[in-house]
Amino acid sequence: MDNNVEEIKSKSDIRIRANKRNRERKLSKLLKLALLVILLILVLSYCIVGLVYNNGNFSITLDRNLYMENKIIIYDDPDYKVFRSELYADSVNYFDNISYKWLPEDIDKYDGSHNGENYVAYSFYIENTGDDVSDYWSEIVIDDVIKNVDEAVRVRVYKNGEYETYAKVGANGQPEKHTIPFESDTLVKMDHVENFKPGDKIKYTIVFWLEGSDPECTDNILGGEIKMHMHFNSEFVEK
Repeated sequence: MDNNVEEIKSKSDIRIRANKRNRERKLSKLLKLALLVILLILVLSYCIVGLVYNNGNFSITLDRNLYMENKIIIYDDPDYKVFRSELYADSVNYFDNISYKWLPEDIDKYDGSHNGENYVAYSFYIENTGDDVSDYWSEIVIDDVIKNVDEAVRVRVYKNGEYETYAKVGANGQPEKHTIPFESDTLVKMDHVENFKPGDKIKYTIVFWLEGSDPECTDNILGGEIKMHMHFNSEFVEK
């Protein structure tokens, strides 16, 4: 009788140990699977960020209808006026904060990319090469932000030498000093140009930097990045 009890107890212990090992193996597989999923997510996120920033911090795009219907073109070299649907500014790998007072006074007198220390500067033209009076809409859109650098960024838009500076509304709900508030968290500004006659040409210079005097310009945004683009549309697009 005792031998039967011992045998039953031994078999029970074996089953318990076997079940425990099975649970441990299943748990190990689940942990490995979870780690693999996390790794795949990290790799995918890295690839997405890489694709987003592959073409630099700032680009310009043109609605093909503006060219096909109105012969409006964009270019950054006055000696090379051809239809292009996209233009790209050279990127800046690292931003430190600066003051708007440090920007060169002749910053809009160049063509193409002319970045300086800790700021992006890009000049280009839009021209009506057709035979009809036209109009267009433009918008500057924030595509991506890392570490909330948009809280302290300044975007200055020169239009034939005249400029305006844009920034997000401050933490106190008021516009930042010497700036015009962004239209939304992702839309810097929108503009409508009317009566754009044949031969008319507008030179744009876009400059952006991190403003050191902004209260939101703290160590928390160090290492952050921002990507924007300016798009020219043939018609108004609701945002």
